[in-house]
Amino acid sequence: MLTITNHSLRKEVVKKSRKECKIALLAGVVTFFSISSAKAQLTATGQIRERTEIRGGFGTLQKEGEKAALFNSQRARLNLGYSGYRFKIFMALQDVRVWGQDASSINRTTTEANNGILLHEAWGEISLIDTLSTIQNFSVKVGRQQISYDDQKVIGALDWLQQGRRHDAIVFKYANKGWTADAGVAFNQNKELSSGTIYNGTNPAYGAGTNGIGTMYKSFQYLYVDKKFSFGDISFLFFKDDFNKYTNVTSGTPAVVTKVNTEGVWSRNTTGFFFNTFVTRKLNLTGSAYHQGGKDKDGRSINANLASVTASYQLGRKWFVGPGIDYLSGDDGTKAVTATSKNNRFDPLYGTPHKFWGYMDYFYVASGFGKQGLLNYFLKAKYNAKDNLSFTFDLHGFESANTLAGNLNKYLGTELDITVKYALTKMINLEAGYSYMQATNTMASAAVKNVANADLTPHFGYIMLNITPNFLAKK
Repeated sequence: MLTITNHSLRKEVVKKSRKECKIALLAGVVTFFSISSAKAQLTATGQIRERTEIRGGFGTLQKEGEKAALFNSQRARLNLGYSGYRFKIFMALQDVRVWGQDASSINRTTTEANNGILLHEAWGEISLIDTLSTIQNFSVKVGRQQISYDDQKVIGALDWLQQGRRHDAIVFKYANKGWTADAGVAFNQNKELSSGTIYNGTNPAYGAGTNGIGTMYKSFQYLYVDKKFSFGDISFLFFKDDFNKYTNVTSGTPAVVTKVNTEGVWSRNTTGFFFNTFVTRKLNLTGSAYHQGGKDKDGRSINANLASVTASYQLGRKWFVGPGIDYLSGDDGTKAVTATSKNNRFDPLYGTPHKFWGYMDYFYVASGFGKQGLLNYFLKAKYNAKDNLSFTFDLHGFESANTLAGNLNKYLGTELDITVKYALTKMINLEAGYSYMQATNTMASAAVKNVANADLTPHFGYIMLNITPNFLAKK
């Protein structure tokens, strides 16, 4: 009996041991997948972007005999994101600088204008529905964030600039059954105030906004709605940006005019639509039309328009070609501008001008080009030599959209942009480009770029290395 009891006991011990092993193994598997799931909630990526540029008339014409500029700029970003139950957070720390702007041993000389370290993005997004909802998405996104829509002609991240563009805003986001709707609000202040809400939107370090308008919005409110169809999509945008009112005060001898901000805002309204459609399997059409009204940053009434259409046709397997035209209204250059005269100059808000109006950035960027608007007709071609190698060729003809002072010829110049992109790996990309312009005397005139004794054959070239590691990716 004792032997049987011991044998039975051993069997029970073995069974219990096996059971415990199974439980331990199951617990290990659960723990493994729990850890993997936890890791999946965290994202950590980065970017190092080096760009060497040679500028022989970039942005504006150089004078005859001036030497080209040569420099290397660098963008470094660290991106951290985390998603949990009904929320996401994301932060992007960014440093942008030119090689050599700091002392090589210790930095005690960098001016505030050259301080390239900033928080590019820092936002949280909260889902307003639970996981059982049939709605695809209904959430609110709060904080510093990039805002981009459609082809980025009027609202975009402006990624070509090393510093990019971001907004401090609240955006309500809805998406369901092919519909997308965003409603956004921003309200800016220079610092924590004890009273009042006056905002100084003039930053001496840079020309805020497009076309060097030099003033940052005090607030904005917008609504964006997009509907996807089998043939493409159509979207609508209403965007209102507000600029702090001011008065000009004259004092002293000799007289000095000082800009004094006051309570209240001037509001500018931009309304329009965008479409992207495949007419056939090989023919794609995109276009947009916007109207601008209300008051500009100086309190003048606005009546301005933008119209654009671009075609792209696939030739064979590797070539894509297509013409297009952009029209942005402007003022009549033969009429004097007064405080009561209407502003007919369309401003493409907070878009990506580099993408549309030539890689030499002559139009709607920091360097102004007069008030006459722009007519841009172009032919673009792209050749995909391999999966990781492509070439683009853009030919632009630039013309004033309105009459110029002195009844100058409206034609401004012809620009050719050539770029090549090569992906060494998924995370390592190389890009190079060269641009050449044949400008006219009108471009150099006082009504446009205002450059005396100008070199009318500017050029621009660059080579760029872009490394975008995913720190949590498996090897």
